[in-house]
Amino acid sequence: MINKLLLSVLLVLALVTPACKDKKPVFANFTGFTQGTTYSIVYDNKKNISPEELKLKVEKILHDFDMSLSLYQDSSIISKINRNEKVIPDSFFTEVFTKSALISEMTDGAFDITVGTLVKAWGFGPDAHKNFTESKRDSLMKLVGMGKVSLINGRLIKSDPGIYLDVNAIAQGYSVDVLSRYFDNLGIRNYLVEIGGEVRAKGNKAGALWRIGIDKPEDSNMSPGQTLQAIIKISDKALATSGNYRKFYIENGVKYSHTIDPRTGYPAKNKLLSATIIADDCAMADGIATACMVIGKEGAIEFINKNPQFSAYLVFSDDNGNFKTWISANLENYISETGNE
Repeated sequence: MINKLLLSVLLVLALVTPACKDKKPVFANFTGFTQGTTYSIVYDNKKNISPEELKLKVEKILHDFDMSLSLYQDSSIISKINRNEKVIPDSFFTEVFTKSALISEMTDGAFDITVGTLVKAWGFGPDAHKNFTESKRDSLMKLVGMGKVSLINGRLIKSDPGIYLDVNAIAQGYSVDVLSRYFDNLGIRNYLVEIGGEVRAKGNKAGALWRIGIDKPEDSNMSPGQTLQAIIKISDKALATSGNYRKFYIENGVKYSHTIDPRTGYPAKNKLLSATIIADDCAMADGIATACMVIGKEGAIEFINKNPQFSAYLVFSDDNGNFKTWISANLENYISETGNE
């Protein structure tokens, strides 16, 4: 579906020095690499858990996650399912599948993890080469649709063996949720987990809300943090952004984005440049952000207005190519736009 857009997470990585009597929390942090991108974690270290020790445990969780849901791991559960090998889905796969089915239903099919065959045909994903043609479209579309896959007695059943699952549009957000649960189980009350720009924050940072930077969605803005569009403050929420400006290709003068519309079989083409969604969990934020990029500005606004449990920040272009934004009413007090001209 859609590859993850890297955000600039404004993390104050310096440790907070405790006052003698106030007993302000001391924050620790560490960073690393996973899922072809980077991750950053900041946490209230009242429990004196060393970053080195915690990093080892986090990376073990991330490795187990990849062995379940990564298309780039040949021996992962999802890779075996795509090859129609006999394998029992684990809890990671089962939860992502269940949540994906829910998001697909909520968005009338704009989000669909069975879109994998189309993604490959358009030249995206691991070892993919563009081979999409108009004559192939109908046969490819027969392999798309959440109603064609189901979990029965702990096994994934396909209506056609050619169905190829791609959970990249939700897996990264879900991995943030998985790590956040781990921190919750450790009893850590204030933390921020960020993977590839997908974020979940709990509590606060030394009494202040966590600040998340949103990159300006320009083709030239290839480095996270280079040019910010906005800063959003959150607490006890998750945030994910999807966009089309960092992964695309141009062929014969035509720009093809990696956001494939599972309802049509073609790359989504509309004036929405990026969609930032805030939700209770990051998997949901991730999936809804992807769906918004498929349905476009007007569809996204209509969806958010009908689903006030989400907050949204949309960046789109007008008829003259100028950047414009839309902010849901429940987000207006928590956002500061920095990149509009």
